Amino acid sequence: MADITKQLGRATLLQKKVSLIFDVFLVSLCLSGHKGKTLRNAKLNTHRLNINHIGRTIIILFVLTILCFGCTPQTRLNTSVIVGAAQLDLIVPKLQGKRVALVVNYTAMIGKTHLADTLKLLQVDIRKIFSPEHGFRGVAADGEVVNDSIDLKTGIPLVSLYGKTYKPTSAQLSDIDVVVFDIQDVGARFYTYISTLHYVMEACAENEKKLIVLDRPNPNAGYIDGPVLQPGSKSFVGMHPIPIVHGLTVGELAQMINGEGWLKGGKKCALETIKL
Repeated sequence: MADITKQLGRATLLQKKVSLIFDVFLVSLCLSGHKGKTLRNAKLNTHRLNINHIGRTIIILFVLTILCFGCTPQTRLNTSVIVGAAQLDLIVPKLQGKRVALVVNYTAMIGKTHLADTLKLLQVDIRKIFSPEHGFRGVAADGEVVNDSIDLKTGIPLVSLYGKTYKPTSAQLSDIDVVVFDIQDVGARFYTYISTLHYVMEACAENEKKLIVLDRPNPNAGYIDGPVLQPGSKSFVGMHPIPIVHGLTVGELAQMINGEGWLKGGKKCALETIKL
């Protein structure tokens, strides 16, 4: 909210500047057509141009639009973020000829199309989808056990990571070369999607599988707040010694988990992050 307020403040200041430039422009027109006249007469001639309020507003908005398209990113709202999943030119070559598992839910979207649908259309060999809490389609309630099933749209097997196990088994990864993780998180420690990330990383490390994390923005990245989790309080709703609001994207947290040696036995996952 603070960032939006700043952006609106800049826009208001820009509008005032454009309005001033517009006045100077009109006065200059009058001066150029009436050499030798005083500035007072030039201002009077400005009024005689009979530009009404609506016309003036339209012109100012037009100029503002042009200026905003030419502004630096610091002076306009940031609409240029490209999520990891949208960078198909980087992703698809890494998956071609590989047996792929996805760790996704309904948030793994590229525009209006789901990542699974996009990759299937591009002939990527998706063997299975691991689903987190709430399931692949996000319809299960908080804490509700999610069972294995088949996705009716794609025909891909859905393997639950919020049912019999939180962690992919060796058998479930035996026919997989690469695991792709793409879930939108909110940056809060107690959200279980990052716990699922941890167990997927651990399984990949133990079974020597590569993990590719497709990063997405953290909507609460602007601040860090709350106590750091104490080791004795570790559970599926809090697995890492980080604050409640941690300020990290999923990709950044994955790198931290690896770097800090938080996986079981201090193992390292073969991790690659497709950054924003």
